[in-house]
Amino acid sequence: MAKPDARIQGPWDFSADTTLPRLLADNARVLGDAVALREKDRGIWQQTSWAQWLELTLCCAAGLEALGFARGDALLVVGDNRPHLYTGLLAAGMLAGFAMPVYPDAAPDEVRHAIQMSQVRFVLAEDQEQVDKILDLREACPCIAHVVYDDPRGLAAYQAPGLVSWQRLLAMGAERLQREPALRDALVARATPDDPAAFIHSSGTTGRPKGVVLSHRNVLSGVANAHRAKAFGFGEEVLAYLPMAWVGDFAITLGAGVALHFTINIPERPETVLHNLREIAPTFYLAAPRSWDNLLTMVQVRMEDSTRLKKALYDHFMQLAITCERLLLDGRQPSAWQRLQRRIGEWLVYGPIKDQLGLTRLSHAFTGGEAIGEDTFVFYRALGVQLRQLYGQTESSAFNAMQEPSEVQLHTVGKPLPGVAVRIGDSGEILVRSGSVFQGYHRNEEATKAALEDGWLHTGDAGYLEPDGHLVVLGRLSEVVHTAQGERYIPNYIENRLKFSPYVKDVAVLGKGRERLSAIVCIDKEPVGHWAELRGLSYMSYADLSQKAEVIELIQAAVQRVNATLPEGLKLRHFVSLHKEFDADDGEITRTRKLRRNVVEERYAPIIEAIYAGRPEVAMKAQIVYETGEIGVTERTLRIVGV
Repeated sequence: MAKPDARIQGPWDFSADTTLPRLLADNARVLGDAVALREKDRGIWQQTSWAQWLELTLCCAAGLEALGFARGDALLVVGDNRPHLYTGLLAAGMLAGFAMPVYPDAAPDEVRHAIQMSQVRFVLAEDQEQVDKILDLREACPCIAHVVYDDPRGLAAYQAPGLVSWQRLLAMGAERLQREPALRDALVARATPDDPAAFIHSSGTTGRPKGVVLSHRNVLSGVANAHRAKAFGFGEEVLAYLPMAWVGDFAITLGAGVALHFTINIPERPETVLHNLREIAPTFYLAAPRSWDNLLTMVQVRMEDSTRLKKALYDHFMQLAITCERLLLDGRQPSAWQRLQRRIGEWLVYGPIKDQLGLTRLSHAFTGGEAIGEDTFVFYRALGVQLRQLYGQTESSAFNAMQEPSEVQLHTVGKPLPGVAVRIGDSGEILVRSGSVFQGYHRNEEATKAALEDGWLHTGDAGYLEPDGHLVVLGRLSEVVHTAQGERYIPNYIENRLKFSPYVKDVAVLGKGRERLSAIVCIDKEPVGHWAELRGLSYMSYADLSQKAEVIELIQAAVQRVNATLPEGLKLRHFVSLHKEFDADDGEITRTRKLRRNVVEERYAPIIEAIYAGRPEVAMKAQIVYETGEIGVTERTLRIVGV
């Protein structure tokens, strides 16, 4: 990891009284030719220095302004992680506009909602696919005046009005900068700390996503708080692979990346992330629990296919390391013999696995977004990866609380960060106050009043503070419900524990106002499929695999493990293995894989009725939205399994 440059520590005193463009200009002035961005293009890493990145951002901003972009305008950015798209986000903030990233796989209706929310006139699209999506929306969104595209392949013959290539935009900006010598400094200084840095949409679990506007002060306050808690240092190597529309990516890649002059590495494609992760070997890595689970599953699958000797070595040394890690988590110390064996295991097992995963240089490893399975968490800690829980929200610029490396507890998310005050409301809701907290939802006064009160953010999460200051997050306060017997529970709490199983991808727990709890379970096709192949079970499709008797038993075992940790009145009594995955395109989950409970309960009402009517099976049709936008229907008879 690069060491911090003492010459540039001064501007980063974390008063947050600055902006990302000004910090970018400071980096360009002091660091100059040092690498800011790397992008894998056609198998070769292409580098962009801080001086070059500033020049690109200035040209982009000057070009956008030449097209008519003004203070308060929004720039919709749609596509996978690309250097030019990040540059566009910075340029929009430089012009005191709204930098508005959306998910590349967002359905047209979701994009239309984002456009209409702010009457978007400017769009920066990655490629032909995204350009086609935007042009198709022009009839419903006539406000779209200019569409800038990055990748020109397939677009040479397009004649749509307002369509501009990235290179043409930069040329327009460069011409202005040459013609107006004072413009360069004026652009860097234009935005104020309280002007918008990012316009991020909420997850929208209970309805339409709301617009969260984060100022430069908000974003940099969050970075400052996390830095003081040693979440990251100056000069980290990071892999920019998280969705650009997620606040975590903006806060880390652009917020911390610019403020702390990270080297930002951008994978070639989403499909090459794991390969690029190994090439880069980042020093900071944040991933959702599902990503950590997937890496662990990959290790386990490879070991199943390995030689008998390698498998024996793996089993012995990993079990040893897990035993040692559990002792440490319980506040006890491993024996001298165990510590010696662990050092041998580092050479034989742990080191090679970390090298294969790209985790050899990782000094700051985090998981966030939802609860992570205990087995997964302990595995990485045993491997030598100091994995920690991070708790944050879009409305607080991604950073609220974090575990210290030496104070990890399985059931908490750590202590509030320096600069973050946390208290628990009368209803059990977690309240947060910090400079990183936003000022309100975009054009939504009612939602703003509900979220902000006397400077405190109502997070919507239920939880409590332990005597040692650690914060425990139980789940969404709005999801606290009761059974017919009055038993209080949070469905998401039980769902997360079911998803700790590598064979379970999504779950919807049912039981509000009912006599008993039940669940709709979606299997994870890849690990379940591999499990089936090892046992000689053939299958034709996801639907076929999900209904195999052996797979039903596999899910039943996972349910029984969770039941063993639940009080009698909250044990799951029935479940159904669904014949399709919950899908964001079908509106059943958000783009960040959060359950839209009202949609699921409405769509699968026949299953719910059959469960509580005591029937042994149910015929269920399910609507499927294909990538082309066409709608299909799949039908299966599903078994209702008693536990």
